[in-house]
Amino acid sequence: MLLTESSITATHDKQVRRLYQAAFPPEEQIPWDDLMQLTVNMPLDFTVYYENESMIGFTIVYPRHTIQKPCFNWFWYFAVREELRGQGYGQQILSRLIAKYKDCSNILDMESPLQNCNNSEQRRRRHAFYLRNGFRDTGVGRSFKGIDYTIMMNGEGTFTMQDYDDILQELHSFWSSMPNPTKE
Repeated sequence: MLLTESSITATHDKQVRRLYQAAFPPEEQIPWDDLMQLTVNMPLDFTVYYENESMIGFTIVYPRHTIQKPCFNWFWYFAVREELRGQGYGQQILSRLIAKYKDCSNILDMESPLQNCNNSEQRRRRHAFYLRNGFRDTGVGRSFKGIDYTIMMNGEGTFTMQDYDDILQELHSFWSSMPNPTKE
């Protein structure tokens, strides 16, 4: 399986948007137009992955090493088309991300596998996937819109609630500088 990468363009905007809306619960989604504006306003790495002409998935990474210390890259969104999950594509994409961002620690937030919910088995599988790929639980978590999140980390050092608050503050500053963001 040979994956190629591309930045998001208008030609695959609809496919990526459909995957985004299907892969993430509404509570986790930023309105699409606002997300696209954030990709202009923020130093985000929005990558779409293909095998031949078929779109496989996408990632959005906030590479904070250019902005703040300590050095954390935030693996913000990561999705593979549902019918392609379990076939090694997610593994290949995550391995590429870890290699690309090896100069800093990498963090991600995910729905807690401990929360009682309708997709608890999916959450446990996702958590196990990240553990197999060198991530560890940081002990930092937060609840947002009824969903409990846990923060996982790959790399050296520790990650604190203050680090998480700093990232959220940075996001908020970019968001508030946008012209006419959707208010939630």
